[in-house]
Amino acid sequence: MILVTGGLGFIGSHIALSLLAQGQEVLLVDNLSNTDMSNLERLESITGMNIPFAKVDIRNTPALMNIIQQYAVDSVVHAAGFKSLTESVLKPLEYYNANVSCMMSLLRAMQRTGVRSLVHLSSLAVYGTSSLDLKEEDSFNYHFNNPYIKSLQMAEDILKDTYMTDPEWKIVNLRLANVAGAFEYTNLGEFIRPFPKNIVPLAMQVAAGQREFIELRKHDNTEDKTAHRSFVHVMDVCSAVSLSLQWLYYQNQAYEIFNISGENCSIQQLLDVVSKVTNVVIPTIDANYFEGEELTQVGASSEKVQRMFNWKAQKTIEQMIEDEWMFYQKQLNA
Repeated sequence: MILVTGGLGFIGSHIALSLLAQGQEVLLVDNLSNTDMSNLERLESITGMNIPFAKVDIRNTPALMNIIQQYAVDSVVHAAGFKSLTESVLKPLEYYNANVSCMMSLLRAMQRTGVRSLVHLSSLAVYGTSSLDLKEEDSFNYHFNNPYIKSLQMAEDILKDTYMTDPEWKIVNLRLANVAGAFEYTNLGEFIRPFPKNIVPLAMQVAAGQREFIELRKHDNTEDKTAHRSFVHVMDVCSAVSLSLQWLYYQNQAYEIFNISGENCSIQQLLDVVSKVTNVVIPTIDANYFEGEELTQVGASSEKVQRMFNWKAQKTIEQMIEDEWMFYQKQLNA
């Protein structure tokens, strides 16, 4: 049984569907802070299965331990957490509490129940360094002043220290690029809230006529003055998770880190792709103020995961936007 934390969120629900399609048994855990039960209903409708689900905050260690023991969990995919650089500046305590406390509670619950196999989903932002060619061996910039990035760094340090003192652990740590897209038949995707935190959902709202424009920072040292990011399709992420679990099954002990990166583009280029796919111009206005530092470029080499797992991002940014737009239209019509 594979436990997926944040199992009803955007990434977690797609991972669950992917694993179920491969015949795996999956248990979903979520506190519903960023999603709702409609995603479980959608998953069960797609699969025709009753999927075990527990509404639990994974910071509740005793409750999490009970669930792990009750369902005989043998592996965990940790997809829960808060994921916005901008919001973290406004809500630092919430980000430290969510990302760091969750990691501590999860590892404690796993340790006490004898479960040692874990795939952790982190972010390329964890390096705290502006680059399009980040590599797994690069050191963290602990001086980058952003609570989200600091919370990621703390969580990964806890993960590494836990393994160093107890080498029976089997851990794969995936550092993801920005994730977008939807399940290939558009039956599952990202449910966009009224006030999204990320650029792709914001662009979807503008294309759908729900928002007039996007506030966009144009002060970066790049050709079009907007930040550069790497984007990866959610189904490519699912593939990386599946390969990680398969690899861990045959290991006696392991701690490996992989960058999961896709196609790079500037934010303005991304919005141009959205305009092309939706046939709607995405207006922007200059966002003059941002409290905190910003990374001009975030992208990485995925050479290591390609060499070890034969993984490579398969889908382009245009395919990601097409899939997300199709699902969003379906969501609006429903």
